[in-house]
Parts: sequence; structure tokens; C-alpha cells
Amino acid sequence: MSNFDHHPEIVVSSSSKHAWEGYGKIIEELNHHINRLEKKKKILTIDCYPGVRIEEIKNNLVSKIDSSYDLFSDELYYSSHRVTEMLQYHLTTDRVFGRMSLHNFHDFLDEKLLEEARETIESIESGLIVVYGVGASLIYHPDILVYADLARWEIQKRYSHKEISNWKANNMEEDPVRKIKRGYFFEWRVADRHKKRLYERIDYLLDTNCKSHPKMITGSNFLKGLRQTVNQPFRLVPYFAPGVWGGQWMKEKFGLDPSEENYAWSFNGVPEENSLFLKYGEIKIETPAINVVFRHAAELLGEEVYGRFGSEFPIRFNFLDTIGGQNLSLQVHPTIEYVQQTFGAHYTQDESYYVMEAKEDATVYLGVKEGVDKKAMTIDLKSSNETGVFFDDERYINQFPAKKHDHFLIPAGTIHSQGKNSVVLEISSTPNYYTFKLWDWGRLGLDGLPRPVHLEHGFNNIDWERNESWAKNHAINCVKKVDEGEGWIEERTGLHEREFIETRRHWFSKPVTHYTNGGVNVLNLIEGEEAIIESPLNEFDPFIVHYAETFIIPAKIRRYSIRPFGKSKGKEIATIKAYVRT
Repeated sequence: MSNFDHHPEIVVSSSSKHAWEGYGKIIEELNHHINRLEKKKKILTIDCYPGVRIEEIKNNLVSKIDSSYDLFSDELYYSSHRVTEMLQYHLTTDRVFGRMSLHNFHDFLDEKLLEEARETIESIESGLIVVYGVGASLIYHPDILVYADLARWEIQKRYSHKEISNWKANNMEEDPVRKIKRGYFFEWRVADRHKKRLYERIDYLLDTNCKSHPKMITGSNFLKGLRQTVNQPFRLVPYFAPGVWGGQWMKEKFGLDPSEENYAWSFNGVPEENSLFLKYGEIKIETPAINVVFRHAAELLGEEVYGRFGSEFPIRFNFLDTIGGQNLSLQVHPTIEYVQQTFGAHYTQDESYYVMEAKEDATVYLGVKEGVDKKAMTIDLKSSNETGVFFDDERYINQFPAKKHDHFLIPAGTIHSQGKNSVVLEISSTPNYYTFKLWDWGRLGLDGLPRPVHLEHGFNNIDWERNESWAKNHAINCVKKVDEGEGWIEERTGLHEREFIETRRHWFSKPVTHYTNGGVNVLNLIEGEEAIIESPLNEFDPFIVHYAETFIIPAKIRRYSIRPFGKSKGKEIATIKAYVRT
């Protein structure tokens, strides 16, 4: 049996007194709050993150509360057609890529309709008024503010299953890739700006991740949970996704559903995508992990990292499984100049592959061959993508054997791919969207459509000097011992000098002391069954992690120790740690 914990939780309180589960209990609490208000006219606002099932909220919450007047905020925004027209510069015609929007929800409110709605509300002298929907708190000052939130991974799942449209877009049946693009470049940016302004104002946080089974916590206890998170080691709630190239290793190691055809990705260290479980008595509230970053950026990231990245979490850990599967696409990521000038992103996706498991034939594609004919390769790539004739990768691209605990460094601009029959821990900077596929082995995606290939973007970013000798000297197992003590060794394994992330591997059979040096640490137990993280100063309770689990140490924790635990006692185990170079 796998000991991988799929439901890591942060215990905020032993009592569920200020938490509610199910629409019946939630309505009961809201009615109690409404009745306590000593006003004739009362405003209940349910502000929703885009992706919340509005019809469910309307049918199970709004319609069940005795109100004098209900107002759906979407009715006050411009039409779907006009909103989409306003976004054309940001959405572009490309299936995958757009440009970052700097809009706010207020930019799309019809001022005439807004004024009329406010006049209607003003004219009502008594009773309950319910305002609900995206940006609902912008319509009229609420007496009670409920914020309905959900995780980014859940939104993407709803897009893929064609359960929801994008906000202000009648596109239920549209290609999920385009729906995710609209979310990434527009909706989520605007919604996050709006949400950041509401933390101090919300009376209740509504968890809408589970269909027809909401949970709710008071705003003050929600903020208490976020505050507690940055005072201890913590894990994010992992999620797993299939892929056309996906493998079989994670099924066994992580105890996943064996009936699924494959699992390609495991996201367990990406706050923008993952969620947190905050536990209050027997009730677990699932909240986007990015809320912790938004609310406590300096305490989590550290002052220097916060000063450089703002309220963005700059490190991501995820798994890619191709054991029993196929190669990833041949790809390249944009240089920093290109991603800033073309897409409006702050920094690019530099990355690395840390090999967790590998069969004998496992390989990593990295860099071009010595003396490669640039013109011939570009012609062949174009021809292969246009005609379906297989691209002769062996002629142009290096393949290096991959074995367990190898570390391949992949700064932006480097052609690369993970071959079949390996599992890698991808350690990278956070932007995960800017992958320019050059060749995808002639495959269709799981949706039956050709997977997007972006040759022009790719050709504009290939560093043709990244060849075999460069890879051997600068990108493969650049391991250097930096320190050692009784029962432990610390090694630097990367990353490349062009990348802002530093990685350190510790092999140890006895306790190892770590220092955050004022910056966030992200770690994974890459060897061994169990380890325990402890505070020499008793700043937090001992924290247990298992093989392959990613965990985060906030910058606020200055010092911590890790030692083998449970079945790993007396054995040598290993972690890999990533942090931002300062």
C-alpha cells in the first residue's frame, strides 16, 4: 500500500463551531446572521470566482433565502459579444497563447445598468436584497459578504468536461484549450486582483469545489488558517491528470485509480494550481493555495523574494510519468526577453528534470547535435508538421541516457524532451504555459485534435549553441559537494546560471539542519519512505512526509531539521531542495 498522502491538511481548530457543511446548514447560519442585523434593509452579497456553478448557487442558496429582491451581477456587465471584442488584443487568434490582461471587472460594467440597479436597491426600504455573481461586491456595499471560491485545477476540469463556459462567453462547447487560454490570460488575472481586495471584508468563505456539497467558514477563521499556514511546513493537495504520453508508475506508487488509462502529470507543488485543506473540527475547507501567497507573500516568500516577484510563487514542483508511456513533445521555452515582449509575462519557464525512476532505455532529449544544419532542421520540422512524415530527431537532437537521481538542467531556449520509460520531478520557475512544441511525434491529443505546435515561436527561441558539448559540460549532473557532517552530505545539483533557482540534494541517515536564509524552500523526499521535519526552537509541530511528497517551508521559519523517520530509521534517505538565489 502506498503511504503517499492524498489529503494533507492543516489543522486550524479542533472545533467546527464556525464552519458549516451542506446548503441546509449554510442557509441556517446566513439566516441567523441576517436576523441579527438591526436594519430594515439588509444586503447579502455572494461574490463568485469565475468558474463557480452559478445555477447551483442560485437554485440551492439564493432561491432558498427569503428575500425581497435578487440581482445577478452578470446582468449589469456588457454583453458577452462586447466583452469578447474588448479582449481581442489579449485573446489573439492563437489557440493557446494570448497576452496578459490588466483589466479590472469594473471595466466591463455597463454604467447605465449599474446606476439603474443601484437606484432600484436604494428605492427598497425594507427586507433582504441578495446580490450574487462574479464581482457582485462591486454593485452595492454589502452588509454580509460571502466569497465563493474554488481551485484552479477544478476550473480547468470543468472546462474540459464542458460543464461551464468562460465568464461572459457563450462557449460551453468550445475547445477546452481555448477556454483555458481565456482563463489564464484574462479571467483569472482579473478575478485575482478583485479577490485580493476582499480578504479583510469577507464575512464568510464558501468552498464550492465539490458539486452540490459546499462548505463555509467565517472570514476571520479563514484568515486564521492562511496565517497559520505560513508558520509551519505544509503540503498542497495533489492532483493527477492523464496525457497522451502518460505512464503507469504513479498508479502504483501513489495508490491511484488503476482503471484509468494512464497518469501523465502530478501537480503537488504549484500554489497557483493546487489547493489547501484547512481543517476546522471535522470540516475541511478546500481553498486555492494561491490565497496564502496573496495574503502572506512576504512571510511565505521572504522579503527579498517578495521584492523581486511580488505575490507570485516562483518555484514549481510536478511529476511527469512516461513509464509504459511515450515521449513528451519535442519543445523549447521562451527566453526572458521574448516572453516579456510577446506575452507580457514577468519571467520565463526555466526548468530541470530530476529523474525519480528510469527503465534501462530511458533517455532525455537535450540540445542540438554538434554542427547541426539549422536551415535543414527548420525545413524538416516544417515538413514533418505539414505532411505527418516523421521528423528525424536522431539526426538533429541529442539523446542522453537517463538513470535514477540524474539531474538535467534546461534553461529557456534549450530544445528538450523527456523520453519514454522514466519519471521526472520537474523543478522549474512557475510559468507553465509557455511551451512551444516543435514536434509531437504525429499524435493527436486526448480530445482527438492535433496537439498545438508553435514553430515560429519555437524557431525564435532555440539557442543553437546549446549542443552536445554544452549539455555535457553545463546541463547534465553538474553535481558538486558543498558540505558534509556526521551522517549527511549536501550537494549542489543546479540549476544553470541563467536560472534563478538553486537546488541542493542532501543524503542523510542522521538529522540535517537547514536554514531558509530568509527565503522560501520547496523540497521533495526523493529517496526513502518517511522523514520528519522538526523545529529546534519548537516553532511548529513535527511534520511527517513520505516518499515523493513535495512540501514547502515558509521563509518565516528560519531553521528546521530533517531526519529519517518510521520505516526509514537507520537508513540513508535523500531530499532535494529548491530556493531562489538572492
